[in-house]
Amino acid sequence: MRDLAAGMRYLGKGQRWVAQHGRWWGFGLIPALIALVLYAAVLTVLALWSGDIAAWATPFADDWGSPWQGLLRGVFVALLFAGGLMLSVLTFTAVTLLIGDPFYESLSEKVEESEGHCPPSPDRPLWQEIWIALRDSVHVLLRAAGFGILLFALGFVPFLGQTVVPAVGFCVSGFFLTVELTSVALQRRDIPVRERLRLLRGRKALAVGFGTPVVLLFLIPFVAVVLMPGAVAGATLLVRDLVADEEEPPAPDRDAVAAGHDPAAGAAYGQPGAPYAQPGAPGGFGAAPAPYPANQGQPRAPQQYPRPQSGPGSSAARPPAAW
Repeated sequence: MRDLAAGMRYLGKGQRWVAQHGRWWGFGLIPALIALVLYAAVLTVLALWSGDIAAWATPFADDWGSPWQGLLRGVFVALLFAGGLMLSVLTFTAVTLLIGDPFYESLSEKVEESEGHCPPSPDRPLWQEIWIALRDSVHVLLRAAGFGILLFALGFVPFLGQTVVPAVGFCVSGFFLTVELTSVALQRRDIPVRERLRLLRGRKALAVGFGTPVVLLFLIPFVAVVLMPGAVAGATLLVRDLVADEEEPPAPDRDAVAAGHDPAAGAAYGQPGAPYAQPGAPGGFGAAPAPYPANQGQPRAPQQYPRPQSGPGSSAARPPAAW
């Protein structure tokens, strides 16, 4: 439940970020508006030609009398348009991200810079970035379509198909929508799509908590256009949490530095390659060992310890420590 609530908070944080940076909100609206015009044109054509498509798809009803022919083809037109509308909702984010790849890349980088650290983007030309984004979107959409077909079949199960299956369907759509929205920040980190899916599967509640409210809000006309920049900003903040342990270098240990160990110089004490402590350094081991003699490789004379000056139990009776 904690991750579920955290995902919802990231959506709010993203909307607040773009509200505080109005210029970037307007900048992020451009791809969404272009996608909205394209989808509106396609849905208009579908509405105008739906009657002809219904007649072409149901030739067996040509000889049917009234009202059955009109009823059948009317239901077909309604289902066709509803299916096109649902497909538009599911693909709007992917198409908008594809159109606005340079826009949302800049927006995501600005969000990360405002948080204090922005990983460098891979050195690839723009056409290659767009091709990778298209290939990854198709991969995600095919996986989402597989779940959609399964949930569509389960929708005919009495009671479950009208209660549980729609709720599960919204959660599945929310998960895959999160995969799409986080692709901007994860692609900048050069993380392949299969690894992105693995990361988000490890935090399913976080992904569902972020994506499911977006799916529900995107069902409201024109809301998707307004919320898209904030959704990308929120997904960027979510990615920073998702991969924080993998990309942030550990902070240096101040106690180790005070003890004479410079973390940038090598491994810690007791590890191969560790630097020797300087003579007299606090917590050090004393003077560094002398260099090898010129006759390196010759047997070395055994070290002579001082003869004990007192009886057993005296500290002089024991050889000095090796360090």
